[in-house]
Amino acid sequence: MKKQPEVWFRGNIEGYPRLLQPVVHAILQAQEEIHELIREFPSDLLWEKPFGMASVAFHLQHIPGVMDRMATYAKGETLSGQQLGYLQKEGKPDLKFSSQMLLRDLDLQIVEFLHLIAQINTDTLTDPRGVGRAQLPSTVGGLLFHAAEHAQRHLGQLLVTVRILTHEAQ
Repeated sequence: MKKQPEVWFRGNIEGYPRLLQPVVHAILQAQEEIHELIREFPSDLLWEKPFGMASVAFHLQHIPGVMDRMATYAKGETLSGQQLGYLQKEGKPDLKFSSQMLLRDLDLQIVEFLHLIAQINTDTLTDPRGVGRAQLPSTVGGLLFHAAEHAQRHLGQLLVTVRILTHEAQ
């Protein structure tokens, strides 16, 4: 089976504003690479923290958590109690999770995030938005971009952690 080029080499993705194509590309690329990386990752290693690094499970929880929070702020809303509870639980060992469950949760959040992007009026990208309790200044576009770059940043960390753990397991 021939490997496809990276998402950003596949052209514009139908249904999303042209100005937000880089955000869509980055999110979909992260999703594809995470699936490839985690497809056969053993669930019993999810919470391992080699050399004190964040666990694989943390990254798989944090990426969708950040997308959810950035989407909320982009809509001009504040975080709900459920979102704050999720944030508190990110990275806390919970043996009920499997690699496949965390991938499913990631995919569900990506669908929600991309749905928001499909609905965005690009005239609002520079509209100001406050972040967190301190209402730190950002914009709609800045929040969407941050979700994408943050997913890419954690994908990079995830690549290293998975490689260390699977090498150690051999």
